[in-house]
Amino acid sequence: MLIILAFIILFHVVSAILLFIATINNEWWVTDKFTMDLWYHCNTTDCYDIPNSATNEAAYLQAVQATMILATILCCVGFFAFILQLFRLKQGERFVFTAIIQLLSSFCVMAAASIYTAEHLNFKGKEFEKGDYGYCYILAWVAFPMTLLSGLMYLVLRKRK
Repeated sequence: MLIILAFIILFHVVSAILLFIATINNEWWVTDKFTMDLWYHCNTTDCYDIPNSATNEAAYLQAVQATMILATILCCVGFFAFILQLFRLKQGERFVFTAIIQLLSSFCVMAAASIYTAEHLNFKGKEFEKGDYGYCYILAWVAFPMTLLSGLMYLVLRKRK
């Protein structure tokens, strides 16, 4: 039981770290001259705001920003809820709240990465059309199944003695 518990804690912490890196770093879209994240585009010398990112035309970018931040916050809150529930609740009642929070975090990551996938060309300038997805985008997609599996593991763990 302690091995399963340690594995779940490690899995949760790794997924939180992936979400922090994916949300903060500047590698969602990469060209030969620029990199772009959810807030800025950078060249070799400086970073600039994404043009028109605060307009209604870029509402999907704002949705990606909000859902990635929400996913990261939910993942952290889920970990603290797990620690509290570990010592406070009776068996059979454990970890349902944590599982729900993790599943919501998973949904937010999936929504953010899906929206970015569908709309990433609409808020970029012409200089960004030729490029590739960066490692932060890939980390967001990796964090999705990790948070989903973490939430499902909490549901399975609640029945264990």
